[in-house]
Amino acid sequence: MALQLIEAVGGRVLAVDSLGDPQGRPVFLLHGTPGSRLGPVPRSTVLYRLGVQLISFDRPGYGDSTRLPGRRVSAAAADVTTIADALGLDHFAVLGRSGGGPHALACAALLPDRVVRVATLVSPAPRDADDLDWYSGMTPSNVREYSEVERGLRHFADAFQLRSQQIRADPVTLIKDLVPELPPTDRTLVSDSGIRRMLLSTYREAFRYGADGWIDDVLAFTSDWGFKVEDITVQVRLWHGADDQFSPVDHSRWLADHIPGAELYLEPGAAHFGALKVMTEALKWAAG
Repeated sequence: MALQLIEAVGGRVLAVDSLGDPQGRPVFLLHGTPGSRLGPVPRSTVLYRLGVQLISFDRPGYGDSTRLPGRRVSAAAADVTTIADALGLDHFAVLGRSGGGPHALACAALLPDRVVRVATLVSPAPRDADDLDWYSGMTPSNVREYSEVERGLRHFADAFQLRSQQIRADPVTLIKDLVPELPPTDRTLVSDSGIRRMLLSTYREAFRYGADGWIDDVLAFTSDWGFKVEDITVQVRLWHGADDQFSPVDHSRWLADHIPGAELYLEPGAAHFGALKVMTEALKWAAG
């Protein structure tokens, strides 16, 4: 894993890691919310076998990437372009997990000449989606969190900053708090020592300098995304665990109904963290 600090417009810095085969087919992995470039990924040996060069980066405000106040979901396309240009990549695929899903779709919509395929795992849908009860089936903690966000910045920013300090000091607390709301399949997954180490690593890095990235993510999700999923023309594959309560499965159903030609895979018995088990297969598809 080689960390690069790449300069973006306005003097911002993006923290970027590349894994796997340097000569392989490039795939951008966009991390969840909260998260960082150090999130769960397949082993390097798996990436070499797939012939994949996996590129991950901290979204603005997370880890070592400079904050971009007021960013919309669409801003991810410009950051991916900046990184791709710096790495000399003309064409690439994009994979977004959970909160990375909308940002991956932004790349699909706004970079059709460069993005070859996009895959999302347990992605939320736009907050203003027609004919979708956005909160239906969502865990009480997420409903409370997003409800506070929609009331305005002053209602939740301080709470997020305090929570990020607690998690940075002891990342295990976030997993412990999640467990009571997890279905049995997710509880089994987060108890796996390898997955647990990767989750702890991504949370610790995410909050290295505070909760700015987390705050800006949830603000972006509940505002206009800056693009329409109906305008996407590249190949898109959506995966969702049928028992997911963090990003309810109806979100991917809605996306599948509105993204032209999108393929939807619903897995019975799987939930939110089930996305970690199918990441290798999603990468294989995205890389073509």
